[in-house]
Amino acid sequence: MKKWVVLIVLIAIGAAAGYSQRAAIAERLMAAVLPARMGTDQVAALDDGLHVALCGAGGPMPAPRASGPCIAVVAGDQLFLVDSGTNGPRNLNPLGYPAGRVSGVFLSHFHSDHIDGLGELATFRWATGNELTPLPVYGPEGVEQVVAGFNAAYSQDFIYRNAHHGDNVAPMSAAGLIAKPFVTPADGELTLVYEGGGLVVEALRVDHEPVSPAVGYRFSYGGRTLLISGDTSQSDNIRFFARGVDLLLHEALSPKLIGMMEQAADALGNPNLAKIMSEVPDYHASPREAAETARDAGVGHLLYYHVVPPIIVPGQETLWLNGSEDIFPDLTVGYDGVSFSLPANSTEIIQTREGL
Repeated sequence: MKKWVVLIVLIAIGAAAGYSQRAAIAERLMAAVLPARMGTDQVAALDDGLHVALCGAGGPMPAPRASGPCIAVVAGDQLFLVDSGTNGPRNLNPLGYPAGRVSGVFLSHFHSDHIDGLGELATFRWATGNELTPLPVYGPEGVEQVVAGFNAAYSQDFIYRNAHHGDNVAPMSAAGLIAKPFVTPADGELTLVYEGGGLVVEALRVDHEPVSPAVGYRFSYGGRTLLISGDTSQSDNIRFFARGVDLLLHEALSPKLIGMMEQAADALGNPNLAKIMSEVPDYHASPREAAETARDAGVGHLLYYHVVPPIIVPGQETLWLNGSEDIFPDLTVGYDGVSFSLPANSTEIIQTREGL
């Protein structure tokens, strides 16, 4: 009995000593961790090929594992984003993708949840990179107004940071964004948006009416291909241009779950929210429809993103899929951090991360 008492006393003394030294212990841990964390550059460590990571797997609804729409694409040594939703730019760091490396952003359309992280992304890139020119933002007609609005909103911030840090760290020439507009292609056509370093990025029209223009993007590099749908209802145009691609990233919304939210809003006496819930399925694909597109196009793998509503309770993923795996079994439901690699000149499709 005495031994147990002595052991308990020793544990208590050790715990008390540790508590009293918690600041010093934390300081040593920070000193050990920070160099590795701040110096991480996963882009440089990746093998040659196409690599995709969800920096934001969700839509406009807040969720713990699904930030606003944001997809990081690495081709060789180039890093691009498709859309820049809430918290997406902040997820680049834990993914090991330095914001200073971002070569440009491709916008699918101008809904707020797809663009509201642009200002933060541009600031991260400006302050942590070595660029001398603003962040290129590629998009269909109207991207000029979006970029001009962000630059106007951040104009005072540009002045403050340049005055504080100087031209070596925050040169005014690299502040903000620069628009790279292109004409939205007709159905059945592609528009070349970017070409360089072996990477080809092409835009295709999608159906997100009444939101127009709205586009998806097809990336080709090292003999590998992927297609990102952007927000869209089920689309013959996506089916056509996704034929044979290695990886299809397709948005999806569950009509059943959104219908449950509509009923709840009605019961709570919130007609405006109920009306929104009744209307949003009109311009989004369901998980089953996205699976049909993947099956019909003969893609290698389907990765869901812009997952609506958020998956937050056990069993909800199965309910959200609603049997989609019976239509196309090679699928993955996206969460922040889910990543895939397509090694150059191969047929491999490798999931490299299951989430953050």
